[in-house]
Amino acid sequence: MNLTVIIPTLNEEAFIGRTLELLLTPENIKKNIEVIVVDAGSTDKTVSIAEEFPIKVVTSDTRGRAVQMNLGAKLATGEFLYFVHADTRVLPGFFEDLKQVKDTGLKAACYRFKFDKDSLALRFNAYFTRFNRMFCRGGDQTLFISKDLFEDLGGFDTSYVIMEDFDMVRRIKKKTRFHIIPKSVTVSARKYEHNSYFKVNRANLIAYWMFMLGYPSERIKQHYHNAIRHPKDD
Repeated sequence: MNLTVIIPTLNEEAFIGRTLELLLTPENIKKNIEVIVVDAGSTDKTVSIAEEFPIKVVTSDTRGRAVQMNLGAKLATGEFLYFVHADTRVLPGFFEDLKQVKDTGLKAACYRFKFDKDSLALRFNAYFTRFNRMFCRGGDQTLFISKDLFEDLGGFDTSYVIMEDFDMVRRIKKKTRFHIIPKSVTVSARKYEHNSYFKVNRANLIAYWMFMLGYPSERIKQHYHNAIRHPKDD
């Protein structure tokens, strides 16, 4: 399987090195996995750290994960694409997991997730990612998709400045089966460390329903930005 991993970044110096190390193990390098980091003008050491690895590092003139991920997909040589957030810890055997999905004829999948902070409340949140429902999805879970399906769907909708991952999954489900791999990647709990559990969950819930009700994404982004403190804003 020819696979391209695409990582959109903006000021992710605290995470990008670790994420690339997990992706580029000696075993995975032998599989000729292509990795593309698409940066949106980081002012920290994200780009210099990424450039230490045997990968492609490109710059997007426009900020926004949808734009950045589309650019990465355009440059990808793999027949399958794997979109990963910079602060997500992929599983050591991700290539074999994704190949198994591909070999069963499926064209799109994601993982469940768990948080990098152990608490009963966060374990409760993570539990629901095993269910194949829209509310239980999110870009942190990573997204595996065939390049032909991605192109058929027109890529990520760049009108979404937030919730672009939900929009993509919704469109995938209208076209074909969407599979949840019964393993968990590890995602950062940094938003919960900067806000209360209730505050983040309330912001997430309101953003989700604004998306489902068709609110403009700029308005959803404004709500989300105002509702909680964001680590990168500190």
